[in-house]
Parts: sequence; structure tokens; C-alpha cells
Amino acid sequence: MDIESLRDYCLSLNGTTEGMKWDHLCFMIEEKIFVLVSLDDGHLCMKCDQEDFDALTARPGIKQAPHFARRQWVVLEGLDALSSSELQSRIAESRKLVLSKLPKKVQAKYQ
Repeated sequence: MDIESLRDYCLSLNGTTEGMKWDHLCFMIEEKIFVLVSLDDGHLCMKCDQEDFDALTARPGIKQAPHFARRQWVVLEGLDALSSSELQSRIAESRKLVLSKLPKKVQAKYQ
């Protein structure tokens, strides 16, 4: 998956907005980041289920995301660290996890 395909996919998710923070492209739901992409080196950071964390970080090109909640965020060292379909699935899961932390009234807008 390339950066344009990634952008198109993220923006296709209901309620997603994009912005720039810390010189990174961010995709957000209700101003809460669920994907962060470095335009310099192509690293992608996203939230993951804690139960999937060990299996994900055991894979080549995926590690614990620095500066984010321990065992809850991973960084992919390139967009090719996962297949396009798995990357899309993981991005949707990241969005779902971030949305689940918002108030029920806000969550209801997106279901």
C-alpha cells in the first residue's frame, strides 16, 4: 500500500479527519488520533488491541511505538510491513479502539 492509498482508505472511514501534528500526517476521529504517519520515512503508528501486541511486535518491521501507551500502540517501519488487506483491517481496529474510549453519545454518531 502506498501513502495515497492509505490516505484514501483512512478518509473513507466514517467521521475521519486528517491533520498534521509533530510533522506527521494524522488521521483522527473526534480529534483523537488513530493513525500517525511519518512522511519522511514512511513509519506508521496505530493503536492495537493489547492481546495482539505481542504477536504483532514479534513480526519483522513492527515494534512498540515510542511515546505512546505501553503495549497499546505499535509502529510499522514501512507500509509494506503488513499486506494491504491486513493493514486496512488493523487501521479499522485502531479507529474502533480509539472510538471506544469516547463518550457513548459520541460513539453513537458513528454506529
